[in-house]
Amino acid sequence: MTDRIVSWTSNPSKPTFTPPEGAIDSHCHVFGPMAEFPFSPKAKYIPDDAGPEQLFALRDHLGFSRNIVVQASCHGTDNSSTLNAIAKSDGKARGVAVVDPAISDSELEALHEGGIRGVRFNFLKRLVDDAPKDKFLEIAKRIEPLGWHVIVYFEADILEELTPFLEALPTTVVVDHLGRPDLTEGFEGKEVQTFRKFLQDHDNFWTKVSGAERLSNQGPPFDDFVAAIAPFVEEFPDRVLWGTDWPHPNMQHDIPDDGKLVNILPRLAPTPELQRKLLIDNPMRLYWPEEV
Repeated sequence: MTDRIVSWTSNPSKPTFTPPEGAIDSHCHVFGPMAEFPFSPKAKYIPDDAGPEQLFALRDHLGFSRNIVVQASCHGTDNSSTLNAIAKSDGKARGVAVVDPAISDSELEALHEGGIRGVRFNFLKRLVDDAPKDKFLEIAKRIEPLGWHVIVYFEADILEELTPFLEALPTTVVVDHLGRPDLTEGFEGKEVQTFRKFLQDHDNFWTKVSGAERLSNQGPPFDDFVAAIAPFVEEFPDRVLWGTDWPHPNMQHDIPDDGKLVNILPRLAPTPELQRKLLIDNPMRLYWPEEV
C-alpha cells in the first residue's frame, strides 16, 4: 500500500524544557501495526504504522514517564492496538477506549483489566459517520461504576447543540483540545469565552489544554495559543491535562515537532505547582487513582 499517511516526524527536537519527574503525556495514540491490528473498514484515514515502541521511545526522548493511549478513530471500536500498547508499557501506560454501544459488561471489565480508564465519544463528522447521543449516554451510565470518565471530542460550533447531552453525562468529562475554539481573537474571543463559561458552570468538566499545532494560527512557537489558553491553566488548575497528540492524526501536510510542543509547557503552566498539577497530579487522579 503506497497511500498510507505519515503525520509525525522521525527526528523530533529535544525540548529545552524538562518535564517534572513523573510527568504524563495524557493524549497520544498508536496506529497498528496494521499486519497485527488491521484498521477499521470505516476508517477515514489509513496511517502508516506508529506502534508502541515508537511511542515509548518518544516518551523517553521528551522526558515523560507515562502515557495515556487514546483509541484512534482509524481503529474503530476494536481496541486491540491500544490494549497491546498498554500491555507492552511495563505499567507506564493506561488508556481510553472507543466502544460499541452493544458492548457487554464482561467486555467492559476486560477492558478495565487491560488498563482502560475511560471512553471517548467523537463528534467530528469528518472522522465518524454516526455519533448516537442516546447510546453514548447509556455507555456513560454503564462505565460509571468502574470509575471511568468520558472524553468528548467536538468542534466549537456544536457546543451549544451538545450541551444537553453533555450535562446528562454522570461522570467526570474531559474535553479534547478545548473543544477546538477559534483563536483569532485571543483569550477574549467568542468561542474561547463560551468554553470558559461552560467550564465555570460545570465543575465535573475538565479539558486538555493541548492541540497548539491544530489550533494556532501562527505556528511555532505558538504565541497565540499560549496567550489564549494559559489563563485556563491558572483558572482551572485541577481540571486540566496536556498531551502531545502523537502521532498527530491527519497532520501530514504540516507535521509538528514534538519537542517544540513540549517547550510551550512552562508558558502554559509557569509555576512548578501548576506544572505538577497539569502533568502529574491531575492525570494520576484519573488514570492511576490507586497510587494517589
